[in-house]
Amino acid sequence: MVNLAILVRLEAKPGKEQIVADFITGALPLAMEETGTINWFALQIGPSTFGIFDTFETSEARAAHLGGEIAKALMANAPDLLAVDPVIEMVDLLAVK
Repeated sequence: MVNLAILVRLEAKPGKEQIVADFITGALPLAMEETGTINWFALQIGPSTFGIFDTFETSEARAAHLGGEIAKALMANAPDLLAVDPVIEMVDLLAVK
């Protein structure tokens, strides 16, 4: 059962909004390779605010994602692209359809 998630909020530096959008949408092939990642969403919340939302069935799959290629690439590029550090929240899903 899908009952775990990660919610990441990203705030792009001024002028870097399209680069951040391209960066997170470009991560889709990496997410597709993660067998433990059930759902993966790249979001735009506002003009410079973006997000990633992932769902998992096990804490091991969630931990693997946090140590995976998407997270590594995000952290490596964060100083250049983001106005503030990413906000990464571990989420327990209460209901899923």
